[in-house]
Parts: sequence; structure tokens; C-alpha cells
Amino acid sequence: MTDPFSRREFLKKSGAGAGLAGMTGPAVLRSLGASDQIRAGFVGLGIRGNFLLGNVLKSIPGVQVAGICDAYQGYIKRAIDTTTKAGRPAPEVFSDYRKMLDSKNIDAVLIATPEHWHHRMGLDAIAAGKDMYLEKALAHTVEEGEDLVKAAQKSKVIVQVGTQRRSSPLYKKAREIFESGVLGKVTVVRAFWYRNTLTPQWRYPIGLPETPVSPQTCNWEAFLGPAKKRPWDQARMFQWRLYWDYSQGIATDLMTHQLDGVHMVTGANAPESVISQGGIYLWDDGREVPDTWHSVFQYPGFTVDYTCMFGNSRFGYGEEYLGSESTLQVLDLKTLILTPEAIYEKKYPERKAITINTNDLDPTDCVIVHQRNFFECMKTRKQPNCTVAVGEQAATPCHLAIQAYKAKRQVNWNASTRKAALA
Repeated sequence: MTDPFSRREFLKKSGAGAGLAGMTGPAVLRSLGASDQIRAGFVGLGIRGNFLLGNVLKSIPGVQVAGICDAYQGYIKRAIDTTTKAGRPAPEVFSDYRKMLDSKNIDAVLIATPEHWHHRMGLDAIAAGKDMYLEKALAHTVEEGEDLVKAAQKSKVIVQVGTQRRSSPLYKKAREIFESGVLGKVTVVRAFWYRNTLTPQWRYPIGLPETPVSPQTCNWEAFLGPAKKRPWDQARMFQWRLYWDYSQGIATDLMTHQLDGVHMVTGANAPESVISQGGIYLWDDGREVPDTWHSVFQYPGFTVDYTCMFGNSRFGYGEEYLGSESTLQVLDLKTLILTPEAIYEKKYPERKAITINTNDLDPTDCVIVHQRNFFECMKTRKQPNCTVAVGEQAATPCHLAIQAYKAKRQVNWNASTRKAALA
């Protein structure tokens, strides 16, 4: 049997991106007439929501920004300005997301709110029959994720969860390499995300200069929603990733992306156990969630060793699949490196180290590809690249890791019964 261990062979399988039909979706969107435009509503227009909005305006034809909703007037004004400067009509402003869901002028919603809102908004969108792009993490707890999966499966709506590695040609290529068998037996996966900033990580700017933040320009109750009621606190509203009420920190912001990548590449979908350690070692600034994180997951046949820190960026981020015959590295969403084990040099002399970059496949930002896939699936009614079930499989290990961290004990997970237990 011909060993496929060559850069040419691996690129040939995808035709340098040709095999990605059905992932990018621009062919359908570009052919849409004006009457067939998808009317999209955006809920949550902070850093991520504004990014998704910009992608639609600049890179995704056939989609109209028809509605916007946010708890801060400054983000509403910015979204209107961004949309009209792009030569598009000003979107309708909704003071309550439920009114947007009731509107017959909205076909789909893109939800980029803090995590604690995903469950309620997601269930309401499904009940309203609106197709939905829901940012990760899917939900704030294991149980909330289960609710969303059940609701989506009973409906006919299209739901795309915002773990965009599912639409990345680099990760598709990594999966092909893993499935080819050239790695041998993979028993350890190392995943990591290292950052370093001059200002504390996640201490985002408080609002926009042109719209001073105050109780008059912010709907504090709309921000809190299902979370614990608290007095007005602008830091909690604009730097919500730092607080347990609205976020689970590193686990559900970063680790969920990388575990989803591991699932995609290996075909695994649930760990058997997890232990977690970490703490606030660098930015002791009133935050509640750790700035340093380490989780070890036991999957059937292999372990995943995950680390994240906010005090050093030397090694960037990525995943490394350590096989008995080769090592596969997927780094910074840009580069794939395949390195054969030296002990097999005589047995497989044709095997050489291979490096593949996104430019060899498709240089398009995979978030744009992910959004395109969602809108295409709205037209075809096919399942998107990251369904609710897939998004739940990425989120659940993160929730289990949080349980292990808080309990300071190993958490075992029975995927069949969906029960967690402390060891």
C-alpha cells in the first residue's frame, strides 16, 4: 500500500481547498436575488457581536442586517453607524430580544451575548422558529446544554454553534491525516493557549468614549437576565468574562474551542474523567476566574493535557497529537506540521517532515467560513458544520473541568447516562 506521507499527497486530497465544497457556501449566497436576502438580527453587539456584524457586511453577500439588540446604547449606535457606512439600510432597533424573535422581518438571529444568556435566548429562538448562530460556549452548565440539544432536535431550525474550527480547512486536513493512520497510535494530545498582555487579560474597555457608560445608557437588568441580581456594576457588565455568574473563564472561552478541535480530529466526543488545577496567579485584580489553568482529560485510549496562561505568549496556541509513528501539530489556526518519528526512518524512508499553511488551503478567516456555512444551510436546510449536539459535546467537558476545579477532586463522566460523579 502506498504510504501517503507526502505534502503533495495530503494537499492533493483536498485539491488545495477544492474538497471543502459545502463548508464555505459563497456560491449559494452570491446567487441570491434581492428578494431572497436573509434578514438577520444580531443580539449582543460587544466585541464578538460587532466582529460577526462586520463579517456579514464585508464578506457575506445576500444577508441583510435587519435588526439589532443590545443592553448598551453605545453598541447600538455603533452598529447602526457601521451598517449605514457600509451602504446598507439602518437596521431596526429592538429593546428586547423577544420582540426581535416575534418579528416577521427577521429570518435568523446571531447571538453573541455573555454565556449566562445562551440557554434562555437559545430556547426562545428555537421556540420562535428562528434559525440561529449561537456563540460558544453553548451554555453555562451541562444541564442547560442538554436542554438546548433536546429543543433543537425536536424542531426544524438550523443552529450553528460558534466553534469555528469545524469550518477550518486546516482542521479538516488534520482530521484526514489522523484518519490516514500515519500517526500510529496516539496516546497523548497536548493542547495549550498562552497569552501575554500589558493590561490584565479580559479587562476590556468600559464602553465607548462617545457614549459614556452609566445606568442611563445601559440596561443593567437586561444584562443580568437569569443571573443573580446585583447592584449596578459597570465592570461586571463590560468585563463579564472575569465573573462566574456570566462566564466560566478559560474553560468556556478558550478550552472549548480546542477540545472541539480535538474531537473533530480524533472522532472522540466525550471524556471519561477530568482533573483541574489553576488559580489567579498573575492578575489579582478582583477577578473571580483563574488566569492560569491546567486540566487533564481521560478519553478512551488517550489523554488530553490542556494548559492555558495569561503571562507568557512564547508558544502561542494549538494542539499536538503525539503518535507512536508521527507527531501532528496544529498551531495558531495557521500551520500544520507533521513530523515522523526517527525510529521509523529505515522502515519508512519516504516519510519526511511536512508543513502546510492555511494559504495552501484557503486563507479565508474560518469565522467567516463558519458564518457562510450557517447562512448556506438556511437555504439548503442541511445540517451545519457545528450543530447543537456537536457544540454540546465541546462544552460539557469544560463544565466538568470547572466542577473538578471547584471541588478540587477528579470528576468522572458517564456519557451514556450523562451523569457526573466526584471520584
